[in-house]
Amino acid sequence: MLNRIKKNEGFSDSLYKDQLGNPTVGYGHLVLSRDGFVANKRYPKKTLLRIFHTDLRRSIFDFKKNYHYKPLPDNAQEVVIEMIFQLGITRVLKFKKFNFHMKQKQFYLAALEMIKSRWYQQTPKRVNKLISVLLEYDVKQ
Repeated sequence: MLNRIKKNEGFSDSLYKDQLGNPTVGYGHLVLSRDGFVANKRYPKKTLLRIFHTDLRRSIFDFKKNYHYKPLPDNAQEVVIEMIFQLGITRVLKFKKFNFHMKQKQFYLAALEMIKSRWYQQTPKRVNKLISVLLEYDVKQ
């Protein structure tokens, strides 16, 4: 999961605008004013890697706090964690039908909800990759 998120996010040692125009740095870290990052400055990879790990730990914490994760297979957990990493817990919780289907372990229906989302329109390649990971569970059965 860690390497997949890194690959999906890409890396930049300086500020850039994400697909929604938000300032971002490192492996997809959404820059807030309190972060102290400035434009046109390069940051050490080690620093940005530390931030990535902090963001990932936060995503895992948010997942465990908001989802009944124990009955979910590992690949389904990883998909939701990566969604939280990319979108934030507040936005992921708004995927009502997706979350309902995940709880019911109806992964094909959850994948369909992913495709129907505005998120899919913004990052279709990434969502398709996550759908592939999510549906690995049913293939293994």
